[in-house]
Amino acid sequence: MDQKEIGKRLRDLRGERKIEEIAEFCGVTKSAISNYEQGIRIPKDSIKVKLAQCYGKSVAEIFFA
Repeated sequence: MDQKEIGKRLRDLRGERKIEEIAEFCGVTKSAISNYEQGIRIPKDSIKVKLAQCYGKSVAEIFFA
């Protein structure tokens, strides 16, 4: 799966939640979350795990499905 598709999936999962909330949960900046959602960057594995926990999904569902 390409970066843009992952970014779209992350945006869809966030829904109405604030980007600040996701960033705080994951221990990264708002800018980092924005970059992931825009498909500019792919998160490190440790952040992938935190994002999956935050959204109640598995890493595979978000990043490899």
